[in-house]
Amino acid sequence: MVRFAGLLFQLQDGSTEATGTLSPAVGIGFTIVWLALVILFVASMWKIFEKAGEPGWAALIPIYNIIVLIKIAGKPLWWFVLMLIPIVNFIVAVILTMAVAKNFGKGTGYAMGMLFLAPVFYPMLAFGDSRYQPQP
Repeated sequence: MVRFAGLLFQLQDGSTEATGTLSPAVGIGFTIVWLALVILFVASMWKIFEKAGEPGWAALIPIYNIIVLIKIAGKPLWWFVLMLIPIVNFIVAVILTMAVAKNFGKGTGYAMGMLFLAPVFYPMLAFGDSRYQPQP
């Protein structure tokens, strides 16, 4: 791959100096985009937690945020143990996402959006007009 990129950016004299200056710029660009997405996601989770009546700062604490999310989803607290089991945790995460969407008055399609397009759907849930209405 590096050799291919070197061929793409060769200069007239055959040197590959362009790849030496392009690589850090691409890396910095990806880092800035990644940091922007992380900040957006944390802000969205903070707002979702506050809408559900939980403290917003809980979104910043690594293990506690999962416990709070389980509480928002209306599932028993022992589901946290399921989140520690490999492969099972993916299934539990899907169920939790569907339950969170349902508790905010959204359907299965919206929950799928939260799973596959999180940078779009989590901010929509957080900053939109949806309200937290826990289901029995």
